[in-house]
Amino acid sequence: MERIRDYFDEVSAALSALSLAEIRQAVSLLTDAYLQRRQVFIMGNGGSAATASHFACDLAKSTAGVDGQGLKVISLTDNAPMITAWANDTDYSNIFAAQLSSLVEERDLVIAISGSGNSGNVLNGVRLARRYGAITLGLTGFDGGQLKDLVDLCLIVPSNRMTLIEDVHLILEHTMSSRLGEVALENGFSRPRRSYQRKSSRPRKELERVPLSSWGT
Repeated sequence: MERIRDYFDEVSAALSALSLAEIRQAVSLLTDAYLQRRQVFIMGNGGSAATASHFACDLAKSTAGVDGQGLKVISLTDNAPMITAWANDTDYSNIFAAQLSSLVEERDLVIAISGSGNSGNVLNGVRLARRYGAITLGLTGFDGGQLKDLVDLCLIVPSNRMTLIEDVHLILEHTMSSRLGEVALENGFSRPRRSYQRKSSRPRKELERVPLSSWGT
């Protein structure tokens, strides 16, 4: 029983050590994406892949009003055929960059979840997203790994215990999803509607798509 209590105490301590200012910044990034009708992409491996799917579900559902116009969010961990095709035909490190290459646009938000901060496919996805002008948010643990220096904002769980890091990531995603749902409610679930022809400061046809050979650079 003491070990169970110790674990609860560790989770509580990790939560208390997080920066509320940085969490508010993360909510602001999501709010901007919601109000500006930008896309949000989420990626991760293993338990973080499950968190990515969970996060995308919560963000979409919490912002969907009666017209169903919720946040435009995609979990890059959910298309198993696509993931295995890119992993089999090229390399596992390409599974997120490959999907982003066809979808991400300037000022979209890409959320990278990696407990260690060193997952190669997550890092490659972030690198590609940045080359397309996307905004990047990281959720990690330990010392932040390589991810903390690649993203625009990084929420680092101050722990060396992976299970605890993943627990806190779930609490963070629930916190951010709940707050964004409140923002949607405050705005009457109403946002300016875009026409079907996407208007952008950098039209898609002018974007130089990054070739496969340089996804990891």
